Amino acid sequence: MLKLFQPAPPIERLPNEQIDSEYKKHRIQVFIGIFIGYAAYYLLRKNFSLAMPYLTDQGFSKGELGLALSAVSIAYGISKFVMGTVSDRSNSRIFLPAGLILSAIICLLMGFVPFFTSSIAIMFIMLFINGWFQGMGWPPSGRVLVHWFSVSERGGKTAIWNVAHNVGGGIMAPIAVGGASLFAIILGTHSNGYEGVFILPALVAIVIALISYILIRDTPQSVGLPSIEEYRNDYPSKEKKTFETELTTKEILFKYVLNNKWVWAIAIANIFVYFVRYGVLDWAPTYLSEEKGFNMDKSSVAYFLFEWAGIPGTLLCGYISDKLFKGRRGPAGFVFMLGVLIAVLVYWFNPPGNPMIDMISLIAIGFLIYGPVMLIGLQALDFVPKKAAGTAAGLTGLFGYLGGTVTANALMGYIVDYAGWNAGFILLTASCVLAAIVFAITWNVRGQEVVKH
Repeated sequence: MLKLFQPAPPIERLPNEQIDSEYKKHRIQVFIGIFIGYAAYYLLRKNFSLAMPYLTDQGFSKGELGLALSAVSIAYGISKFVMGTVSDRSNSRIFLPAGLILSAIICLLMGFVPFFTSSIAIMFIMLFINGWFQGMGWPPSGRVLVHWFSVSERGGKTAIWNVAHNVGGGIMAPIAVGGASLFAIILGTHSNGYEGVFILPALVAIVIALISYILIRDTPQSVGLPSIEEYRNDYPSKEKKTFETELTTKEILFKYVLNNKWVWAIAIANIFVYFVRYGVLDWAPTYLSEEKGFNMDKSSVAYFLFEWAGIPGTLLCGYISDKLFKGRRGPAGFVFMLGVLIAVLVYWFNPPGNPMIDMISLIAIGFLIYGPVMLIGLQALDFVPKKAAGTAAGLTGLFGYLGGTVTANALMGYIVDYAGWNAGFILLTASCVLAAIVFAITWNVRGQEVVKH
């Protein structure tokens, strides 16, 4: 591994009278760093979608551009696992900003150099590389969360941090569109300014990457503080042990992740959760138009509400898992997936002519589904030693994106084409049930009680 990425070494411990004030200061500081840093990743993940209408004017078909766009999800799903194993042996302060800057460089090349948007093959390669660098955002954030926040508070803190992707996704569109307008003015009437869709978000992301670097610290020990478990007297197991030794890739993979039945359980659950998330979200405009008589304006409002309803739902889910279920994530996931199941059934069986019920159903699904999405990532952090957190989260992400998202896009479309919307909703309903069952299996599992150090 490059020496640049090596974990920050521990330094001499600070005097006891400084520990409390320094801990409080650094916890706020590192949390802000990973929040804005991860939000900035979303400035660069979906901006190609906003460039697509401009690129169709240059002669590319929707099918070709859709193929190029798929490269991001494919690469991201694989990278989240592979780069997760790297991040577990890296300094999060370096790793997260580095991935963000590398992703921004790809976007700058696509904006400034016409060659990189000259063909579908080249765009696919560029977007695949971008998707790979995008996989460097979640794992180091997870490493920071497990080192700076203990098990009993981690649900609420992870839920708040998880809102970063809603924030980043929400502000990406106005920044990208503003960039297009700006570059249309700069380049004159001969250009539609699509370059700005890549360039302005990339420049903003680089600035945020530098701010994140200033704010983030790798571990408490690297700034002279005790472990979070010692500081809060909040240990993940009855033995009151904590795991601070850096691990090798072999140990991470074969000792703590790939032979961990609980990690495999939630990875499988993630397939079903992501299938419901994207099976509903990506097909909502088409379903509402074809079956419920919605126009495009109504469909776009429903789409927006689905996404933003996830913010309070995620926060509530994290809070419940911490306070009501005392750090057990399985019960909260089970309850929320039952709620999703009911909302999906209402959405399915509501007859045309009742648009308000459809809207409420979509809001309810959005409110409820993002909690389980967050919980699976959180369980991945909980179920392994903190030095293997990125790899475990990456494995669940790999299953979610390749097993759930790709299936929701491809299989759902073919099923609806050949067997109708009812068949598609049977798949969604079954996925809700299966996800709830897996969460129920993890009902009594709390934190790293499953880990043998």
